[in-house]
Amino acid sequence: MNSRQSRRTATLQFLRYALTGVMNTLLTLLVIYFTKGILGINPWIANAAGYGAGFINSFVWNKFWVFRSNNGVMREAIRFCLCFAACYLLQLLTVWLINECTPLGDMEFRIWRIAFTGYGLATLIGMIVYTLANFILNRRFTFKTKLHR
Repeated sequence: MNSRQSRRTATLQFLRYALTGVMNTLLTLLVIYFTKGILGINPWIANAAGYGAGFINSFVWNKFWVFRSNNGVMREAIRFCLCFAACYLLQLLTVWLINECTPLGDMEFRIWRIAFTGYGLATLIGMIVYTLANFILNRRFTFKTKLHR
């Protein structure tokens, strides 16, 4: 595969990855609202159920649609968990560093009646770091395909 095809493949994978992320967010919220609001389940259990559903959904869509992997499910599931944990910790570190070690941590301003804080900005930056790192790790580690010559 030449570099142009490789970039095209990576771009298409990232677009699919982003769409999968939107679907995961919607599914997570749906499960949380359904289990808490309709079934009356404890909010913490509802939250865990929602995130669990999103996590499983993410693995399935990433394996079979985003990266189209034919490798072993168990091996990739373990790697997926490891990548998730690493990226989550990276996101936490990013938010902490921005919030605690820069002037942004004390920032607060309002536009109309909406308050914007340094923590909110740090969280947004952390989410971007998480998304990019998770895509790269999943592409290069979790769902890496073997090239046959």
